[in-house]
Amino acid sequence: MLKTLFDIAVRHLLGRRRQTLTTIFSVAISTMVLITTNSLTRGLLDSFIETIVNVAPHITVKGEKIHPMPVNILEGQKDATVAFVENNIQKLEREEVRNYRQILSVFSLPQYEKNVLAASPYVESQVMAIKGSRNQPLLLKGVLIEKEDAISGIKKKLLGGDISVFEKTHNALLVGRTVARDMNLKLNDEVIIIPASGKSRQCKVAGIFFSGINAVDNSVMVSLKLAQIIEGYPSNKVSGIALKVADPFDNALLARDLEKITGYRCLTWQEENASILVLFARIGYIVFSLVAFVGIVSGFGVANILVTTVFEKSRDIAIMKSLGFSALQLVSMFILEGFIVGLAGALVGGVLAIGSINIFASLPIESSQGPLTKTGFSMSYNPVYFFLVIGVTVLISTLAAILPSARAAKLEPVSVLRDSSL
Repeated sequence: MLKTLFDIAVRHLLGRRRQTLTTIFSVAISTMVLITTNSLTRGLLDSFIETIVNVAPHITVKGEKIHPMPVNILEGQKDATVAFVENNIQKLEREEVRNYRQILSVFSLPQYEKNVLAASPYVESQVMAIKGSRNQPLLLKGVLIEKEDAISGIKKKLLGGDISVFEKTHNALLVGRTVARDMNLKLNDEVIIIPASGKSRQCKVAGIFFSGINAVDNSVMVSLKLAQIIEGYPSNKVSGIALKVADPFDNALLARDLEKITGYRCLTWQEENASILVLFARIGYIVFSLVAFVGIVSGFGVANILVTTVFEKSRDIAIMKSLGFSALQLVSMFILEGFIVGLAGALVGGVLAIGSINIFASLPIESSQGPLTKTGFSMSYNPVYFFLVIGVTVLISTLAAILPSARAAKLEPVSVLRDSSL
């Protein structure tokens, strides 16, 4: 019986080829747009996470004490205790990690050495860079290049220059590509660095790098010792310590444990990029909402063709009921038609989506996608999203057939066959 119902459903659809093909085409286009849009948004998120995990530190030990000195020194005493603070004048202390070498030794302990793969101390300073008539405020970061390479892979990201020159030259700079473009810098150019306090220094461009993270590419790197001199730090102080861990996606407990051990604030990459991750999550919700709404529109197209079929095939339906077809079998037949149209349209849309995704991914254009700079669009080929959109589309098309099929099941054979207008 199922084969008979399937044959009749196919005949109904082929009987109105133009309308059927138009409906399938509309379902295919909506499916293609939804899959492509979802691929773009998910691809951008996946690319962002991949770039952050590969380039940025997984955990950062900040120069912020977890338990600073309270203003009210009697806080936590008896309820009857009252404290008055007059002329509270405090020294504005910089965020710094003191005795950082001792903290680095903590990461080598047996309980941490398997989880902490690399640690790189750094000093950050806001400076003004001047070359000729051009000047630009930027972030200067002092690093130990070997340790920094273990975190960000900076050596592989050099577009020009030599790390050995950077290591041997006291006043050498590694310049982000954005800075190099904005200031028209080339290798061996002289740049004057002016810190917020202290004297200016003349530095030399030893290399130009490109990481893909806009904030990093808009900065310069110097040796840790030079940055300490510029920022006025003694040799035992740094701004923070960057860590690379074994499991970057499950690092919250490790960060909290390190806070207790070091006494400094330890932020995971998820916490530092929380606002961007929330934005991506909201975009994902919007895309899935589009899946539902556009799928409903496609469902209306499927319902339209089936309503027309019921109207034109009323006499055939009446004859089928007279021959013993039950109401449930007729409902199943029209639901089967909706399923066929939805499945055909969704599969065609899936094939078209593969083509559109490949086209976007291969476009030879450089785009600044939020916090990243990429050549071509970052597209996701995750089959889960293909099956999800196709499944939702087929489901909505099938559900859209319920109303026309219910109308067909209610037709009375006697009244239909007596009606001369049919």
